[in-house]
Amino acid sequence: MKPDFSKTGLIPVIAQDFETREVLMLAYMNEEAWNMTIEKGYACYFSRSRNKIWMKGESSGHTQRVIEIMIDCDLDTVLLLVEQNGGAACHEGYKSCFFRSVKDGEVVINQKRVKDPEEIYGKK
Repeated sequence: MKPDFSKTGLIPVIAQDFETREVLMLAYMNEEAWNMTIEKGYACYFSRSRNKIWMKGESSGHTQRVIEIMIDCDLDTVLLLVEQNGGAACHEGYKSCFFRSVKDGEVVINQKRVKDPEEIYGKK
């Protein structure tokens, strides 16, 4: 059994650290990205902004080795338990893409940046 891509062609994917259970990021997969993830054992996603498939870490080197894959009851959401390599899942250099919190109505940074995006990508 695999996810049902027939509804929209894309399904949301949550990447979670397999040890800490920290949510690292949310991305999307189409069926081709799903098949590549299964085949390679590393997280592959579909970029809506670039309209292409990409393997997490292909630019940064911060790959996500898939430890376990879970699919929800409706077969339209995937949870990847991953080993995050390189320390940062976020392109802004944070461990998690969820590095902002709302405290007392204000948005605050809730993590320390682990990598300088300029060192990773040569820009930012």
